[in-house]
Amino acid sequence: MATREVVVDSGSGLIQTIHTGNHVFRADEAAELGGQDEGPNPYELLLAALGASTGMTLRTYADRKAWPLERVTVRLEHWKVQATGANGKGGAVDEIKQVVVLEGTLSSVQRERLLEVAGNSPIHRTLSKAVRICTLLGTEA
Repeated sequence: MATREVVVDSGSGLIQTIHTGNHVFRADEAAELGGQDEGPNPYELLLAALGASTGMTLRTYADRKAWPLERVTVRLEHWKVQATGANGKGGAVDEIKQVVVLEGTLSSVQRERLLEVAGNSPIHRTLSKAVRICTLLGTEA
């Protein structure tokens, strides 16, 4: 199933206006990176997508099982780390830390199961494997 089309328009500066369905929002960079801090930066949007997907997946699973999950909070951070391959060479790789906080009178078994389920959200699965991105030159609308 395809997602709705997302259209990103750029004017002057780094502010990007994002349109999808009935929603319009902005992305930007922090002032120290040349932006005006008018919205989240692209990595923050990526983390938001992962956190939202994780929260939705956990809510759906707990509701289906009738488990007493009251609230899910997902805290995320991203950074680049140096990786070393088998041949001693390596380069920077992206690392995301995702901390899932579960509120409710859940048993330890339920909490462990929800932690496993968190790794099965659609965005988590997408980010955990190779993704092909086909970039094409378009024409003006």
